[in-house]
Amino acid sequence: MREEPLVGPAPPVCFGGPAHTIKHVDMTVDTEPPGLPAGIDSVLSVLSSSAVVLDGDDRVLRASAAARSFGLVDGDRLVVSELVALARKVRRDGEIREGEIDLATSRFNGRTTSFAVRVGLLGSSPAEDGLVLLLAEDQTESRRVDEVRRDFVANISHELKTPVGALALLAETVEDAAHDPEAVLRFAGRMRQEATRLTDLVQDLIMLSRIQAAEPVPDPTPLGIDTVVAEALDRCRLRAAAHGIELAASGEAGMTIHGDEDLMVTALRNLLENAVAYSPEKTRVLISTRRAGAETAEISVADQGIGIPERDLERIFERFYRVDPARSRATGGTGLGLAIAKHVIAAHGGTITVWSKEGAGSTFTIRLPLSRPDKLPAVSPEPGSTGRGAAGNGLTDHKTARPARETVK
Repeated sequence: MREEPLVGPAPPVCFGGPAHTIKHVDMTVDTEPPGLPAGIDSVLSVLSSSAVVLDGDDRVLRASAAARSFGLVDGDRLVVSELVALARKVRRDGEIREGEIDLATSRFNGRTTSFAVRVGLLGSSPAEDGLVLLLAEDQTESRRVDEVRRDFVANISHELKTPVGALALLAETVEDAAHDPEAVLRFAGRMRQEATRLTDLVQDLIMLSRIQAAEPVPDPTPLGIDTVVAEALDRCRLRAAAHGIELAASGEAGMTIHGDEDLMVTALRNLLENAVAYSPEKTRVLISTRRAGAETAEISVADQGIGIPERDLERIFERFYRVDPARSRATGGTGLGLAIAKHVIAAHGGTITVWSKEGAGSTFTIRLPLSRPDKLPAVSPEPGSTGRGAAGNGLTDHKTARPARETVK
């Protein structure tokens, strides 16, 4: 545990520090020991930290419910030896001490919890009863957020560096090949590809920043699910055809939700493009719809692709996370498509789940609240498509659809 002694004697009742969020904390009181400063219970009750008061024999006189639930206190003893040692140092020299400690706590089934610890005397001198106050603030979530922020900065820096660096090299090559028209055309095409990749990345970042707050769509309008599905299919048809993959649709027509059409189309398009990118040639991607109960619509995107390893299922909705980075970059993916889809669905009050098995493909399932009543007409399929309600399409229909195994919240 890292500790940082602070020079100076302890204040008489409690020590200073950053302001704490005011909320009620129940204190466990077994006895009414003498020597506690007046009003100590009132002070401890408004602290958000796990609070423990120790006497000169390291016996717990007061402990908040949080301290006990984290497993820091058992009965009248402080069970963490590092904290006991820190309290003894404070009692010996009267200096306030701070530190950080990682503990495997019983509150989260043994998972490590990070605490910022601050320890000081409750009396005006070490000789006065030896009372020590210990505060332990759970820093686990803030650390996780810091790690996510650092990872995001590192990832976005890398993702921007790649196309920008490629454009610089291609520009130099074009200059060197100024007298070779064919080479200029060839490298100009490569520059256009990198510029498109950079544009897509910036647009995805802008969209993600708009919807990642998980707030409801500000001005929802009635949307026909058939309309959203048809538009998403249209936007993916050329890419699918280039990979020799057939897009198919089936299911129940006429369902309506409330939301933002552009966002919903983008979410479905991202799922379809992901399915196309990870599917071999001459396979099909099926988007199907059904009513799951009286108030829920279900939209599934199933492919016959390479599947997702089980170890990656929990992370595939993270920003910039790629199961196969080489394949993703080869197909022009930004690594943000599934993250955008997750946040869009959350903003519409829905959930997204995924089932996958290596070598057998993947099924992403969206569940959204239905509007009432469902009045919008179905959209007719385009000529040449399998259309809704198509049979014999080579993929599972809703009666035999694979279940969603992994829920993303």
